Amino acid sequence: MARLSRRADNRYLFVPLDHSISDGPIGSAAAFNRLIEDISDGGGDAIVVHKGRARMVDPASLGDCSLVVHLSASTTHATDRDAKVLVGGVDEAVRLGADAVSVHVNIGSETEAAQLADLGAVASACTNWGMPLLAMIYPRGPRISDPSDPALLAHVVGIAADLGADIVKTVLAVPAERMAQVVLSSPIPVVVAGGAAVGGGLAEFATSALAAGCRGVAVGRRVFESPDPRQAVRELAVAIHGSQTTDSLRKELVGAP
Repeated sequence: MARLSRRADNRYLFVPLDHSISDGPIGSAAAFNRLIEDISDGGGDAIVVHKGRARMVDPASLGDCSLVVHLSASTTHATDRDAKVLVGGVDEAVRLGADAVSVHVNIGSETEAAQLADLGAVASACTNWGMPLLAMIYPRGPRISDPSDPALLAHVVGIAADLGADIVKTVLAVPAERMAQVVLSSPIPVVVAGGAAVGGGLAEFATSALAAGCRGVAVGRRVFESPDPRQAVRELAVAIHGSQTTDSLRKELVGAP
């Protein structure tokens, strides 16, 4: 878990790049490692990619940023896009040099039971390998009327903890200050998703999450769709970790003068 927080402050800035399976390409293949470099130099703590994409990551581009291999998938073309299935294993992530794995579960979906079983199985494998597990768990499906309800979110993050996750990612409660109820109920660190649906600026979003007790954020789309991904990550990193990030952080970590 310590590898997932570059500043050793138990705060986290994750940049998910697993959208390429669910939604399609997030940029040109040639620009992929440049995007990774922007995320690392901007101060991101970890990227989240699928196993095939992980093999394409240039270690020089990744730098001090950690690697999380995502094990779940679905596409927008499926009859039920909320039906996540496992497409990788912890042993594969170990061979790829991953610092953690992640699993996606949609509570309230038609296939919730199978997704919960998958999360439990991956958690057991993570215990065997000593691999941290990030659960991306959301209230999402035909039975969910208000996915930002704090009571519902508290239930959701509790499920992640009970099934063996080490850290949980979910959506921010509305209003944001009510996320404090969710965090207080969780025995594991909570990070919140900051997709396109979240309003306000990046720093404002991150600051609101931290004020509610969250340990960080996971922002993908608003980074890789930004005209300046490095600056977008830098803005988030400063809000989460403080002003001593990016170049000064790199020098500190590698012991450079």
